[in-house]
Amino acid sequence: MGVTIYRRMLAYVKPYVPKMVLAVFFMVAVSGLQGAIAFLVKPALDDIFIKKNTSQLTWIPLVVLAVYILKGLCDFSQNYLMNGVGQRVIRDIREHLYRHMQSLSLAFYMRNPTGVLMSRVTNDVGMMQGAITDAATGLVKDVFSALALICVVFYRDWHLAFVALVFFPLAFWPIARFGRKLRRTSTQTQEITGGLSSHLHETFSGAKLVKAFGAEDYEVERFTVRNADLYKLSMKVVKVQAMTAPLSEVFAGMGAAAVIFYGGYSVVNGHSSPGNFFSFMTALFMLYEPVKRLSRINNVIQQGIAAATRVFDVLDTQPDVPENADSPALPLISREIAFENVDFRYLDSGEYTLNDICINVPVGTMVAVVGSSGAGKSTLVDLIPRFYDPNNGCIRIDGTDIRNVSVTSLRDQIGIVSQHTILFNDTIRYNIAYGMKDASHDEIEEAARKANAHAFITRFPEGYETSVGEQGMKLSGGERQRVAIARALLKNAPILILDEATSALDTESEAVVQEALDTLMQGRTTFVIAHRLSTVRNADIILVVEDGRIVERGTHQELLAGDTRYRLFHLKQFEERKTEGKGPVANGSPTG
Repeated sequence: MGVTIYRRMLAYVKPYVPKMVLAVFFMVAVSGLQGAIAFLVKPALDDIFIKKNTSQLTWIPLVVLAVYILKGLCDFSQNYLMNGVGQRVIRDIREHLYRHMQSLSLAFYMRNPTGVLMSRVTNDVGMMQGAITDAATGLVKDVFSALALICVVFYRDWHLAFVALVFFPLAFWPIARFGRKLRRTSTQTQEITGGLSSHLHETFSGAKLVKAFGAEDYEVERFTVRNADLYKLSMKVVKVQAMTAPLSEVFAGMGAAAVIFYGGYSVVNGHSSPGNFFSFMTALFMLYEPVKRLSRINNVIQQGIAAATRVFDVLDTQPDVPENADSPALPLISREIAFENVDFRYLDSGEYTLNDICINVPVGTMVAVVGSSGAGKSTLVDLIPRFYDPNNGCIRIDGTDIRNVSVTSLRDQIGIVSQHTILFNDTIRYNIAYGMKDASHDEIEEAARKANAHAFITRFPEGYETSVGEQGMKLSGGERQRVAIARALLKNAPILILDEATSALDTESEAVVQEALDTLMQGRTTFVIAHRLSTVRNADIILVVEDGRIVERGTHQELLAGDTRYRLFHLKQFEERKTEGKGPVANGSPTG
């Protein structure tokens, strides 16, 4: 499993193979020069310090200096090239992951907390870099360094080399022993990190709610528990990493002790020169350094594989709303939208949220959908832009099953204004023209005027260039809704969905926003999840939804005339308004 994941990670390196090859060339050069440094110990010690050969005193220091300068240049080159490749690879993976996330259906975002997804794109992808390029750099360099030094060791004294290498395989035992454990712990650590990111996102974005309920201490306690869990797992990782290198060094020390004993015996008895022995010892000690680093590299790889597993889980997720690449575009709606025996449930094993929905909506019709909370109203309208697909039945526009056309062309014909207005932390201009980058200033301003937004926008010193803040918090609720209506007006889509667009507003804001909505609805096929009186009263057809079924349908007057649920809703709201001191209402409506 780990090997397969790692191969999959390395596939992202393919476009940068030429740079990798050049980097490897410099790594091999560094490794060879590393061996040369150990090789030069013998002539330096024997010829200069023991034989006192002054001629050697001139060139050996110059050669040593040249070797170090050349090694430094090669080391810089391989580091720069490999890190450049690493940054490009991580850029590509992060972009690929984000692009794939954008292609996934709405259900994916319902299943996964925002903070966890953010952690995938930031923390997990970042950890993959270490496994792909940092590890590859160290692995190649250390392997070649080890090979060069082994050559020096055997060239100087093959008897001593065999003595030393008896203990050499033992130095790899900690690498294999702790690698698997580190991967498991790293996976748990990244899961906790994702949960922590989710907690931070929720409490920062919901700071107003936290303070309103005096829940600061409660949230701090929740954070403290998760942070403590992260600390415990992080310390496990630290423990494994801290144990690996020292254990490798212990086994290396055992080899060195044996070599000193056997080599010292050879020098004392005249079988070897001091220079030869110290050249051997230098190469040997330099040889154990790459081995020690390999243990750290293995740790980095294991953590990277754990992170990559989580990233590839997302990349392997298929959209719940599939689309063929060659799906044709949906022609402009001209006749009707029809729901034909539509059933839908969110979970394969769950209960149906919608049951046997049959509606025929002629173009230009205004449809109001009312019912109690949880009846399935929002789910019904969410099927039109294919945020979800029906489990049974189908939805047709002008006779064409919307599953047989491109999602982009379908959504191009739909404008949405919801109760929970989504604005991005950018300018008012950007938010009105979102998704319509070619819109001119005059078109944006005209849409704002029709949405009753131009007046308040121009009161800001920076006008349309005013930043709305995160989630539009610098604007009032009514102002946010009017920006959203301006956005829908600019899109000029023939199908409009209003999901309780005025339910969260005060009476004054509602009147201004409702006027803008009336302008928006002119000449469009409109689905309104109803809450306020005026919207429902003027609808061409009203659908009453209960327990996922359409139980009543008709106009406002037709439904009021009979013994209907709609009439009960109307009477309830009438009484509520009377209790609030607002007096009798000539025309009522249900609560959506």
